[in-house]
Amino acid sequence: MLDYLRLEVRRTLRDTGFVIGGVAMPVMMYLLFTNLGDQEGGWKTASMVGMAAYGAVGSALNTGGGVAEDRTVGWLRQLRVTPMTPREVVLGRALTGSVTVVPAIVAVLAAGGLVNGVRLDAWQWAAVVVLLWLGSVPFTLLGLGNGYRLTAQTTGVANMVCNLGLAVVGGLWFPVSLFPDWLRTLSAYTPTNRFAQLGGSVASGHAPTAGAVLVLGVWMLVFGSYAVLSYRRHAGNV
Repeated sequence: MLDYLRLEVRRTLRDTGFVIGGVAMPVMMYLLFTNLGDQEGGWKTASMVGMAAYGAVGSALNTGGGVAEDRTVGWLRQLRVTPMTPREVVLGRALTGSVTVVPAIVAVLAAGGLVNGVRLDAWQWAAVVVLLWLGSVPFTLLGLGNGYRLTAQTTGVANMVCNLGLAVVGGLWFPVSLFPDWLRTLSAYTPTNRFAQLGGSVASGHAPTAGAVLVLGVWMLVFGSYAVLSYRRHAGNV
């Protein structure tokens, strides 16, 4: 499985579309959103974490696009005749996604520190990276579920809809305080909102709340089950 992991990581990092959409785009959006008019330093920090989370979600979901392409060329059929179990195949792809989210996270944080003058202690920078890295796993599993279940054409569309919808409702682009009450309540139960809270809490000098960890953990179980079931039922239909 380690050889499989190394192969998939190299394939993803060589993809120009991944570099532009998963790394460059979140950085440009962050700099644009935080430099229109006079912005408070607190918003630049919160937006930095939110946009790093947005980049991580997009990169994690992108893993599903590679899966859909593999189904098209018959690669998944070959994997089904190897000794690897469905869980190991899904885990290998999930680990690939967990590696490829790091460039998006680091790029946005670098823009915050070097361009927008965000100042955090060294341990806070490191903790934000680690928490966003670990917290991105549920979204990798969601992308994998889409890739195993849908066609190559529809996977990209589904992942884009998931990314944009979860980003907006989860408050990754705009402060949740601007939402109406009903949307603010809904946002608290979304995985993206709780995902951003992991890094936002540390950036504010606090430990992540138990509620954030619990909600994100539940979503990880849901998306993980979705990915495994999708692989078992649809990976061989190529």
